[in-house]
Amino acid sequence: MTLAQDGPNTYRNRFDLVHRRDAGSPNADHTQLDFWVRDERDRPAKPWLTVVLDDSRAVAGYRLGFAAPSALQTVLALRDAIARKPDPHWHVCGIPQVLYADHGSDFTSKHLEQVAADLQMVLVFSTVGQPRGRGRIERFFQTVNQMFLRTLPGYAPPGSPPAESVLTLGELDERLRRFVVEDYHHRVHGETGMAPQARWEGDRFLARMPESTAQLDLLLLTVAKARRVHQDGIHFQGLRYLDLTLAAYVGENVTIRYDPRDLAEIRVYYQERFLCRAVCPELAATTIGLKDLVRARNARRRELRAGITERSKLVELLIGVHADAPLPGSPAAEEPASPTPRLKRYHNE
Repeated sequence: MTLAQDGPNTYRNRFDLVHRRDAGSPNADHTQLDFWVRDERDRPAKPWLTVVLDDSRAVAGYRLGFAAPSALQTVLALRDAIARKPDPHWHVCGIPQVLYADHGSDFTSKHLEQVAADLQMVLVFSTVGQPRGRGRIERFFQTVNQMFLRTLPGYAPPGSPPAESVLTLGELDERLRRFVVEDYHHRVHGETGMAPQARWEGDRFLARMPESTAQLDLLLLTVAKARRVHQDGIHFQGLRYLDLTLAAYVGENVTIRYDPRDLAEIRVYYQERFLCRAVCPELAATTIGLKDLVRARNARRRELRAGITERSKLVELLIGVHADAPLPGSPAAEEPASPTPRLKRYHNE
């Protein structure tokens, strides 16, 4: 009756036999929280949460922001999941062998596909229209709503009027991090019977880490269009970025990579090679003094003069070698004829 009246999808979700197993692969997904916070302009808004959840149910990484789900948000959350955390109590890290996700455009994007290939990570997508396998991350979202957001001012479940926004995004992010690290990771999970942190550490495996942080940044951070190095630095998003290394690249086109949550510095690449980290003096505590700037400019001039002098000597040497050599095809370049003796002739002959 269900198959005839409600269709195959309802029948499948209600009566199909399901093979359940621990896939050993993290899940990644997004959700818009039922919570109101204040944005940059002090207006109420609902943030989006992107989570990478390990098979142990431990949170490997997450991103909280106002931007809608995109490939950028996904790879930034994946970057946080892979990198070692600054909090010593948050141990989950490493490159997963398999990442399980749905068929959203952000997960099937070319950007994420290239990232997976470079990290040697397999992307596995759930069957279209069948959300099985993503239940663990959906349950985590329910846990966030029921055990975390419900206790804070600003929580507004579906169907209720908008609540008064009290917290900022940064304050909510800090409270969510404390909830994950200090509460959720040490709470016994109802299905596994173990705390997520203890289960992740109990596997006794060595996490596969990238060769360097710069390699991870190259793979996962957003890539902006080529920028030109001006005499006063690199201009981006109405800000100015400067580093002493850029003194040798004024007028050159470079590629910049950055973290949208921290615009105090950008990573500069020249011909796909990491060059430096340029900082914005208005946003970062790092300052570059006038003496350091003058010293860098003078060093660049000396380097250029030394190169010009060396090339000039080489050119003069080549000119001196070939100065007396005749041009090809000229009469002088041909082999001279052998001299003939001159005969003396007398007038009476």
